[in-house]
Parts: sequence; C-alpha cells; structure tokens
Amino acid sequence: FGVVSSVGGIEQVNYILIRNHIIAKWRENIFNWVTKEMFVDSIPQHCRTLLDSAYDYLVTHGYINFGVAPAIKDKIPVGLSKGNVVIIGAGLAGLAAARQLMRFGFKVTVLEGRKRAGGRVYTKKMEGGNRVSAAADLGGSVLTGTLGNPLGIMAKQLGASLFKVRDKCPLYRMDGSPVDPDMDMKVETAFNRLLDKASKLRQLMGEVSMDVSLGAALETFRQVYRDAVTEEEINLFNWHLANLEYANAGLVSKLSLAFWDQDDPYDMGGDHCFLPGGNGRLIQALAENVPILYEKTVHTIRYGSDGVQVTAGNQVFEGDMALCTVPLGVLKSGSIKFVPELPQRKLDGIKRLGFGLLNKVAMLFPYVFWGTDLDTFGHLTEDPSRRGEFFLFYSYATVAGGPLLLALVAGEAAHRFETLPPTDAVTQVLQILKGNQF
Repeated sequence: FGVVSSVGGIEQVNYILIRNHIIAKWRENIFNWVTKEMFVDSIPQHCRTLLDSAYDYLVTHGYINFGVAPAIKDKIPVGLSKGNVVIIGAGLAGLAAARQLMRFGFKVTVLEGRKRAGGRVYTKKMEGGNRVSAAADLGGSVLTGTLGNPLGIMAKQLGASLFKVRDKCPLYRMDGSPVDPDMDMKVETAFNRLLDKASKLRQLMGEVSMDVSLGAALETFRQVYRDAVTEEEINLFNWHLANLEYANAGLVSKLSLAFWDQDDPYDMGGDHCFLPGGNGRLIQALAENVPILYEKTVHTIRYGSDGVQVTAGNQVFEGDMALCTVPLGVLKSGSIKFVPELPQRKLDGIKRLGFGLLNKVAMLFPYVFWGTDLDTFGHLTEDPSRRGEFFLFYSYATVAGGPLLLALVAGEAAHRFETLPPTDAVTQVLQILKGNQF
C-alpha cells in the first residue's frame, strides 16, 4: 500500500506491530474513539510516520472507530461539506458506507428500491394465536464467527448478548427415528477424511483440478474407499453433502475442486451465534439518522468528470460520486444501465462471479415440542436430488421471543423450492416434524 519503502525489512515489521497495537487498543474498548495521540508516548520518534500511515489506513478502511456506539456517532460532523455521494442500496454495505462517508464529512443520499432498509437482512415479527409472537430472520440469520466480525462488534455496542449456537445436532431418519450417534460420527469422520483426500488430489493435479468438480471427486473417493456403502451410510453421506452445499450456497457438482475452499484462511474465528431479537436490530442502528429515500428503484447511472446523475423512475439525483451497493444478481440482470458502459474488466468480473441460492421456511408454533436443549436438528432423505430439502432445522425459541423453527433448503432442492407453493412447503415440513421422535 506504499506505506513502507521495502517489503520484508524491519520497517514492515514495525508497521505491522504498530497497526496491530492500534487495533488491539480499540478492541479493548469498542465504545470509545481511539485517537492517534493515544499512541504517541508508546511509539518511538523514528516510527511516527508509520504511526500516521497505520492509523489513517485503519480509520479510512473502517477497521477501527466504526459502529453505533455514542462516542462514534458523535464524530459525524454537523456540516457535511466534502462532497455529495449518491448511494444505491440500503443493505448492510450501503448503510455502513453511508455512515463512514458521513463521518468523513460527505453528504450522502441513499436510494433504496424497497420499502425498508436491510436488503438481505430482514427480521419479521410473526404473530400467532394466544398472543404468541417471535422475531424471524428471513434473510441472514447467523453470525458465522464473532472474532473480528464487525457485526459482532456492533452487537456488543448495542448491549446485545450473542447466543452461541450449540453443537448438539441430532439427525432423524425418514421414518422419524433418531440416527445412532456413533453411526453419525463414523460417517462424518469418513466424509471429512474424503475432503482431506480431495485437497491432496488437487495439489497433485495442479491446474487440471480447475476442470473437476468437488462433487465428482468426493463421489469417486467414496466409491474407491467404500466409506459409505449401506443405505443408511449413503443417506448420512448425502446429508453431509447437503450441509456442504448449504455452507457454500451452491451445488457440489458446480463447486470447483481447485477453489471451493479458497476463502477458508480468511474465515472469522469464534462461535456461530444468534442475535436475540433478530439481525434487524443491526439494520435499525445503522440506518439511524442516515438520509434514505425508499421505493426509489434506480435504472440509470450516468457518470463523468463533472459528477453523476442517478435516475430512479422520473427523478434524477445528482452528486459528485455514486456508490453502487446492489446485489450481484441485479448487476447481472442489467436492470441498471451505466452511461458510459462500465469498463470491460468490471463487466468481465460481473459475468464470471457466481452467486448461490438458499431458501428457508419460518414457522411459529403454540409451544416448543422439539426440546429446548438443542438449537439444530437434521432430517435425512433417500433421494440424493432432494438431500437439501428441509435437511436442517434451526430452533430460535431461545432468542426469538417465541417457539420459532426455521427449515433450511439447499442444493438442487433450493432451486425447485423457488416454484413450490408456500402451502405445499409448509405441508411437507409439518409431515417431517410430525414423524420425528423427539
């Protein structure tokens, strides 16, 4: 990033030490605004330039001094005079960017096509009879790792206690009887062993592995090593495939053997957690005092050296810059016209990038009949093409304010689910739950 004169020398070592020291200092108290002056006495005089570089980089890129704590919100200046930015989309990215830009002194206008903020984060209050209600996360619902996760930091700033998703996850056969835990562990161990073998195989194959799917490799290894041969073992194996397809939001037949886990080194550590009351709490906090115009579906963005013009319906919004935070699928659909056309490298990137599909069914019951000692349980199926169909259930009874279950749909089943009538989906889920021997 041009902050050190040479890579690999003592200057780089000192920069990393100073950078990590600043991050650690802020993490000690995420409710405070960390200033550069706090480090002057602990950083040698000859490293002051590195302190300036590290601090400015961390603040500018939002690694410290971000979120919704009062001390941080107070840093937004009254007079926003650095320029005017039109932000398209009021999802997490758009809202976080808006707050950061406002903190830097920019005037922002956020245009959102829906009647609400949050994008793919949406907490809906479900109500049943006898005053039973619950907060259901219909979009993103689990904080997957809390160490360094900015959403986890924001939750703490809001005073929320995150609820760790417990590891216990019993599996049930098609007839509703529980799977023997030892059998479950045996197949899970074999499944993970085959994943390790697939990783070693791609190292031997080199670039050729880019043309092989993870699914093909796993099925070949399963047959060669005969790790899952009985009917129940195969059903369990398919459940773990469904869980992998859920984790990647894609079919294993479409996942590249070479790259399917390329982001693993960047995973956020820590527990997987629920946010009591729903992730909509994060959206409400981020949207506070941010100028958002709803039901403004953008269809044209004109840009040039003299600024931008963003058109939504018959309204034109002008600014010095535009920041487009819409989902990849919207960009792929071409529903937003850019004038002039985006650079070819960006068009190529939009075309190459893929995105997955997950579906879920949220159900509110009169009472908890599945036991309060678990947060997840699974369901097996005999048909491999339907292995992701309601294969996993999340219990939100401990955090949603009521007896709420979410049934997840992944893989091929998620694509079929797109055209399944809601009543049919509920009927299928209820049949599964009625058969389970809790």
